[in-house]
Amino acid sequence: MTAFANHFGFEFRTGIRNRSLLLLNYLFPLAFYLMMGFVMTALNPLFRDVLLPAMVIFAIYTAAILGLPDPLVQARDAGIFRSYLINGVPRLNILVIPALTTSLHLVIVAALIGITAPLLFDAPTPVNWPAFIVVFLATLLACAGMGVLIGVISPNSRATMLLSQLFFLPSMLIGGLMIPYGMLPRAAQIAAHLLPSTHAMNAFRGLAMGQAADFWPWGSVLVLLAGGVTAFGLAFYLFRWDSQHTKRRLPVAAAALALLPYAVGALVVSTY
Repeated sequence: MTAFANHFGFEFRTGIRNRSLLLLNYLFPLAFYLMMGFVMTALNPLFRDVLLPAMVIFAIYTAAILGLPDPLVQARDAGIFRSYLINGVPRLNILVIPALTTSLHLVIVAALIGITAPLLFDAPTPVNWPAFIVVFLATLLACAGMGVLIGVISPNSRATMLLSQLFFLPSMLIGGLMIPYGMLPRAAQIAAHLLPSTHAMNAFRGLAMGQAADFWPWGSVLVLLAGGVTAFGLAFYLFRWDSQHTKRRLPVAAAALALLPYAVGALVVSTY
C-alpha cells in the first residue's frame, strides 16, 4: 500500500510539474472553456444550456485521450517499465495509477467549471447532482481506459499522437459537444454511437441537466462503463514491459475490441 501511495503521489506531482501534462490537464481545457463561454454563448445563446457538460467532457478528452497515452509510451521506451518489473511493480499499477492521477486532476478542473459556469455565463446547473457525478465517473472510466489502451498499443510517440487525434477529433465534431446529436445526418448519428462523448453528452442531458435525451440515457451510462472496463482489460493483456523483447499476449488488432460495447450500444441503446 505504501508503494502504491508513493507511486500515486509521484504521478500526481508529475501532472503538475510536467509542462505538457500541465497544459493538457489544466491550461488548455480551462482556456478553451473560457473562450467557448464568452464567444459561443454570444453567437448561439442555446449553447449556454449545454456549456457545463460539454466543457467537462472536453476536459476529460483532453487529459485522458491526448495527455494520458504519451507518458506511458515514453516510460516504456526509456526502460522504466523494465525497472518496475525488476522491482516487482505490478503491471496493473502501471496502468491504473496514471489513470487515477489524471482523474484527480479532472475532478479539480470539473469543479472549477461547475462553480464558474453559472457565475460567468449564466449556464444552468445540474438538476440532479448525484446523476451528474455518476455520468462524470462513467465518462472518466471510458476515456481513461481508451487513453491507457492507446498508450499501450502505440509503437512510438508519433503514432500516439495520430491515434489520439483519430479518436479526439471525431468526438469533437460529431460527439454532441458542438453540434447536437439530433441535427446530425443519420450516417453521422450511427458513427457517433461509437464515441464515448456521444453517450456522455446524452447521459448528462437526460439524467443530470433535466433536458431531453436523444436515446436511453441509462443505456449510455452502461455503454460507458462497459467500454472503460473493456479498454482497461485489453490494455492489461496487450501491455509490454519494453519495446523490443516482450511479446504481447494478444495481437495489437485485438485493441479494436474496445469499440465492441459501443457497437452493441448502437444496436441496442439507440432503439429505446
